[in-house]
Amino acid sequence: MTININTPTRSIGPRGLELLHASPAPGVPEKAPLLFVHGLGHGAWCWSHWLEGAAAAGHPAYAVSLRGHGSSQGSLRTARLSHYVDDVVHTAASLPRRPVLVGHSLGGLVVQLVLARYAARAGVLVAPVPAHPAVGSLLAIARRHPGDAARLFLGRSLPLRREYLFNQLSGPEAQRLADRCGPESPLVQYQLLMHRPAGQPRGDAPVLVLATPDDALVPLADVRRTASRYAAPVLTFPGMGHDLMLDHGWRAPLDAMTSWLAQLPPR
Repeated sequence: MTININTPTRSIGPRGLELLHASPAPGVPEKAPLLFVHGLGHGAWCWSHWLEGAAAAGHPAYAVSLRGHGSSQGSLRTARLSHYVDDVVHTAASLPRRPVLVGHSLGGLVVQLVLARYAARAGVLVAPVPAHPAVGSLLAIARRHPGDAARLFLGRSLPLRREYLFNQLSGPEAQRLADRCGPESPLVQYQLLMHRPAGQPRGDAPVLVLATPDDALVPLADVRRTASRYAAPVLTFPGMGHDLMLDHGWRAPLDAMTSWLAQLPPR
């Protein structure tokens, strides 16, 4: 039987937060550690492909479930964006070395806010909620499913339909993954529509943005506008859905990220 040495292990980290961890193979020179932050209604589980792939490339890789998500403690009913930022800052500070922060969707906005108060090695924003209020996302949802947009205003969780998340997976597989997603904090959902842009990264941490022009939730124009705040390159992956780390072509954006990281000067 072949054992994948990069298979993630699970632990409970600071503040009762679920933490998945994948290590490089023994003898492989270690590169910068990565800390992955999931998006709305997801959990650390969504990073399984990238955890294993990053570890195989030499990066100690971690993924945290924000409070109230996955197996983490905490209540979604009272959670706010500032609480998610605290979760990531405390988790990053608990790691052996200062990590690169990688955030998807809502996690991409959380990473923007974290970078303004924590001097990370670098930041990677994956199909991020924009730096400005996410009105474009609300309009994109309303065009497809007006009832879903109404749910946001009524304080109910956005249903994470498979057509919002995936373009390349088979119907059954896309539905299986969509079914793993859960509810989100009503307060955080409201904050996505009214938040202020984060400050500039502490320590001038470089930023990379990964996106797809076929995203059903975050318009590419909003992604590019966010990238311009950080003078960040934008790498796009046509045909993929919003969940770049789970859709069928997940390896292409992962490889693009690790290649970009390899070119960064030592810090």
